[in-house]
Amino acid sequence: MKAARFHGKEDLRIEEVPEPSPGPGQVKLRNAFAGICGSDLHFYFYPESLPFDLDQPHPLTGAALPQILGHEFSGTVVEVGEGVTDVQVGDLGAVYPLAVSCGECGACRKGLPFSCRLMGSLGSNVEGGGLSEFTVVDASKLHLLPDGVDLRAGALVEPMAVGWHAVSRSGVQAGGSALVAGAGPVGIGTWFALKARGVEKVLVSEPSADRRAVMAALGARVVDPVHEDLAAAVAALTDGDGVDIAVDAAGAGPAITSALAALVPGGRLVVVALHEHPMDFRPTQLMMGETEIVGAVGYRPEEFDAVITAMADGVYDTTGWVQELPLEGIGDALHALRGGVGGKVLLKVR
Repeated sequence: MKAARFHGKEDLRIEEVPEPSPGPGQVKLRNAFAGICGSDLHFYFYPESLPFDLDQPHPLTGAALPQILGHEFSGTVVEVGEGVTDVQVGDLGAVYPLAVSCGECGACRKGLPFSCRLMGSLGSNVEGGGLSEFTVVDASKLHLLPDGVDLRAGALVEPMAVGWHAVSRSGVQAGGSALVAGAGPVGIGTWFALKARGVEKVLVSEPSADRRAVMAALGARVVDPVHEDLAAAVAALTDGDGVDIAVDAAGAGPAITSALAALVPGGRLVVVALHEHPMDFRPTQLMMGETEIVGAVGYRPEEFDAVITAMADGVYDTTGWVQELPLEGIGDALHALRGGVGGKVLLKVR
C-alpha cells in the first residue's frame, strides 16, 4: 500500500509499505481523508522542537523512524479483529489518535494523558498513521460517524476537537464574549465551538487578508491586528469592557500580549497554539486585572463526540477553508501552509 513516511527533517517520501492486519480488539480501516496539522509542520520543518526524540524508539510503543504521518483522519472499516463486537465492516469513523500514555506519571494520575511525557499518538510515535491507504487502530479509538456526517467531515473532527477543548478550558458561558487570535484551522474550530455554545460576541484577529475573508464569509467579525485598531474593535464589541476570554490560536508573541490587553478584569486567556519562539512577557498585566493564562492540549473522548454531534446538527460549514489534494501533493501543501497560505488541507489517501 502507499504511505507518506517521514524519514527526517524535510524528508517525507511516498513509499510502498506492507498492508497491516488487525489483531485482537482492533479494526482495519480503508483511509479516506487525512488532514495536515500544525504539528505535522513541526515534524517536517523543526523535528528538534518536538517533546520527544525521533531518533530513538518510543519507550512504550517501540516506534521509530521512518514513521507514517497523519493523525487527523477518517476511514471505512474493512476488517475487524478477534473480540470486536461493537464495530462492523462498513462502518464509517473518525480516529481518536491518542494511543498510549504511561498511566503512572503526575499528568496521567490527574487525567491528562496528552500531557504525559511518554504520550504516543498515531501519526507521530506509534506505528501507523492516516497518510496511508490502510491503518489498524484499536476499536475503542474509532468514533463512529452518524448519518449526515461523511468521511470528509470525519477527517476534520480531530482539529475541530482541539478548538472545542480550548473553549472548554476557557470556561466561557453562553452570552459571553471572546477574542480568537489566529484564523487557521484551530482558530476556525474555536470560532465554531464558541458558536455552538451560544457565544455570539466573538472577534477574530488575523493579519492574513485571505484568512480574514474566509472568516467574514462564514459570518465572523474580523479585524486586522497589524493595520487596524484591535483595542478599538474589542471595545466596540464589548461596550468598552473587554472580552471574557481570549484564545491564542496563532502561536505568536504579539497575539499573547494583545489578547491579554483585550481581557476584561477576571478574564482568561487560553493558549492552544504551539510557539516556536520565546517571547517577552510582563506579568503585571495578570496581577492588575486578576486575569489568567491556561494551556489547552488535545481533547477528551467526550469532546470528540461533541464535535461529531455538532457536525450532525449542521454547526460546521467548510465553505472556503477546506481544500482537497491527492496524497502526492503533500510536499507542496506543507510548504504552502508553512508560508501561511491556505486553510485546512485534506489529502485524499485513495
